[in-house]
Amino acid sequence: MRDKIIADLAGKKIVVVGLGVSGLWAARWLAGQGADICVSEAKEEGLLDPEIRKEVTQLGIRIETGGHQKRTFEEAEMIVVSPGVPLEMDLIKRAIAENIPVMGELDLAGRIIDIPVIAVTGTNGKTTVTSFLGALLKNAGLKVFVGGNIGTPLIAYAAQGMKADYAVVEVSSFQLDLAGAFCPQVSMILNISADHLDRYKDYEAYVQSKLSIFRNQGMGHYLILNDDDETLRSIDPPSPLTVLRYGFEGGTGRNAFIQEDDIYASLPGKEERSFSLRSFGLSGKHNRANLMAAVLASLALEIEEGAINKTIDTFKGMSDRLERVMEFNGVTFYNDSKATNVDAAVKAVESFDRPIILIAGGRHKGADYAPLVSAARQRVKGAVFLGEAKDILAGSFKDVLPFQEAEDMDQAVVAAFSIAGKGDIVLLAPACSSFDMFTDYTHRGRIFREAVRRLSSG
Repeated sequence: MRDKIIADLAGKKIVVVGLGVSGLWAARWLAGQGADICVSEAKEEGLLDPEIRKEVTQLGIRIETGGHQKRTFEEAEMIVVSPGVPLEMDLIKRAIAENIPVMGELDLAGRIIDIPVIAVTGTNGKTTVTSFLGALLKNAGLKVFVGGNIGTPLIAYAAQGMKADYAVVEVSSFQLDLAGAFCPQVSMILNISADHLDRYKDYEAYVQSKLSIFRNQGMGHYLILNDDDETLRSIDPPSPLTVLRYGFEGGTGRNAFIQEDDIYASLPGKEERSFSLRSFGLSGKHNRANLMAAVLASLALEIEEGAINKTIDTFKGMSDRLERVMEFNGVTFYNDSKATNVDAAVKAVESFDRPIILIAGGRHKGADYAPLVSAARQRVKGAVFLGEAKDILAGSFKDVLPFQEAEDMDQAVVAAFSIAGKGDIVLLAPACSSFDMFTDYTHRGRIFREAVRRLSSG
């Protein structure tokens, strides 16, 4: 181990806050180091997965459920906080004030692993770019760990004793808030727009969280930025860091741009290369923008052109991201359950040139729906709203276009189909989180697909 904070964990009293995916993997790794671990979980014991509870107990880890105990935090020598836990919690703020090491899973993993990390953040597009880069590195014949906020935490790489050439990780703002010593070789910020305003005090606090991804980077490291994004265009990172910028139009200071159906990209002092988009399978202008970021990362890692071209031609994208579900009676159904914020929903709507019936709603995250209303004026002929935010959405769309409200996904799909005509699209682009009715966006997407199939077979 290379870090004094984790140099000797045997017998050390460590509190892991939250028993979600990252908390579980952190607890597994810490148990392997002989630490004295207590998991502090706000949920009642009966709501925990029995198999997870059994495993944690067998590892010798204590579990406190139904709330966080003051004494447990006061006696801790180190605290590992899961991304979903608000940092405004009094026990965490008190621990920080008393100089007890408080870190996130990403910080813990960053102190352990010794392979280069490519970290991808942004309000939208993170999962697609992370998956694309993972596929690209595999096509180049390299061993790669793909994880982070996409599903498997980075600490799982250490906990499982994995061996890879690179790690590609999706990184959320919540993870960055306690990223500490985390230092990727290549960091990428794809875009920044209003999101998670229910968690941050204001938009600027959210922006600063995203920008912290490069705070530990320096000589020999790369930062890739979307130069078409107003916020990212204005930042000026420290000079030892190599900054690569991209945008749809060529121009001074841009390392990648698109001309017709080709990406042109180059690193400082290197010759320009071109990559054809004619066989690129993902629709939407935003996916072309994200691809430029991935191409620049590939060049920074000195990946051969053949692997880049192969991945561009063969990558099919992810489920729940503008996923074509099926066509029924001339109506095509698309699932973009991953559109969990307003900007993502706008991009989904703008990806089609056919009339859309929009299904939106879920848990409100504090953002203004005005940009979605503006995009919908030109493309959406009707809408169906559901979830906790349905009344807020209804208020935003009042007198703009016809809409209905639904109590569940089956009702929403039937209502949307009743509005649609031949050639139209029914698009699930919620603009909200899923946690009011579903466990996560993948669960919401699955329920949507099942509802569409029941409609078509009924």
